[in-house]
Amino acid sequence: MGNTATLRNGVNVEELNALVSRVQANPALGKFQFRSKAKWINRAHSHSTFDSLYGAGMNHKRATPLFIEGDEPAALLGTDLAPNAGEAALHALSSCLSVTYAYTASAMGIDIASLSFDLETDTDLRGFMELDKSIRPGLSQIRVKVNLNCNGTPEQIEALHAQVLRTSPIYDTFKNPVDVQVSTS
Repeated sequence: MGNTATLRNGVNVEELNALVSRVQANPALGKFQFRSKAKWINRAHSHSTFDSLYGAGMNHKRATPLFIEGDEPAALLGTDLAPNAGEAALHALSSCLSVTYAYTASAMGIDIASLSFDLETDTDLRGFMELDKSIRPGLSQIRVKVNLNCNGTPEQIEALHAQVLRTSPIYDTFKNPVDVQVSTS
């Protein structure tokens, strides 16, 4: 008779704990490098490819490359073929929050019945167009409403929320400055 994995929120808890133990024993295994190759297609349309990454001490080549496209809505002179960068940023945040909630809740023994997010962000084109130098071109605020239904006690849910906000990589990326280096060829 084979071993039956303990799945919580779709997460194999034994594998999660084993990964934590491996990284704790060898911190270098926790270093990851995500990679993307992106190209402009036309107008506001662009295409990004994700086919390799480095992590857990080695390079990984995806069997099938993954793709994301970007565009702008017609109101911003695009062809509306894909989300724009602001919308993709919201997706990156909600995707990371989803993973962090699922993994953290699993480690805490909490079963999630449902989890969803309502996100909004603001920007002002006057910054992008340099019409007002006092307005930054980037996103000025992101608002996230977490809709969580789970079997945790109020205290467990509060601890879960706090840990997610402490440990979500993309939440941290948005909350703290990141060194971005751009070169041209």
